[in-house]
Amino acid sequence: MTDDMGFQDAQVKIGTKQTVKAVELGQAAEVYVAEDGDQRLTSRIVMLCNKQGVKITYVDTMLNLGKACGIEVGAAMAAVLKQ
Repeated sequence: MTDDMGFQDAQVKIGTKQTVKAVELGQAAEVYVAEDGDQRLTSRIVMLCNKQGVKITYVDTMLNLGKACGIEVGAAMAAVLKQ
């Protein structure tokens, strides 16, 4: 992962299903959400993060979030796991 988002040496779950699961299980320290992601998906994770007290950081595009996660495609969201 790239260092500009603080992902250096962090364990990360990428994508909607993995991110939701990490938040529900209390494993997520912070969630990154792409501003251009599908609102039906992103609004659910935002509500869940607010309920669980997980920090949310918005990223401008899915493509930029995907690149930051080290993948070649876009990602609507990603969770940085607690150490």
